[in-house]
Amino acid sequence: MVKLHTNFGVITLELNAEKAPKTVANFLEYVNSGFYDNTVFHRVIDGFMIQGGGFEPGMKQKPTNAQIENEAANGLTNDNYTVAMARTPDPHSASSQFFINVKNNSFLNFSAPTSQGFGYCVFGKVVEGMDVVDKIKKVKTGNKAGHQDVPVEDVVIERAEVV
Repeated sequence: MVKLHTNFGVITLELNAEKAPKTVANFLEYVNSGFYDNTVFHRVIDGFMIQGGGFEPGMKQKPTNAQIENEAANGLTNDNYTVAMARTPDPHSASSQFFINVKNNSFLNFSAPTSQGFGYCVFGKVVEGMDVVDKIKKVKTGNKAGHQDVPVEDVVIERAEVV
């Protein structure tokens, strides 16, 4: 379990190390190192997801560890309140950024081991703080530092801890 202490409240994540061992180990490495402390949810799209884990306030990108293997073929699906790794078009490019689905996003699920079908690796779910996620998904967004869907007022992960 990991608690994300945000300026909107606490979000508790239950991680699934059995189905996504490499992804959970990677996420916990970032949590334990303090990497996520004072980062922001930098991309918020109501009806889709809230994404964080890569930028400090002011959209200052943080340097990350190596990219990890995509474990999206693990049978877990991108349902409402699940947490998954963000990545570039390269299926095996996830590092620190993650997102919380705010609806069922089945189109993000693994369908084939191809660049189009690989999907996004779900590695846990929100078990407490759904109300916090629901507050965050409603924030006003705009463009900032070349990025779209950035909250106008910072949504900060003040601290992340293993519990």
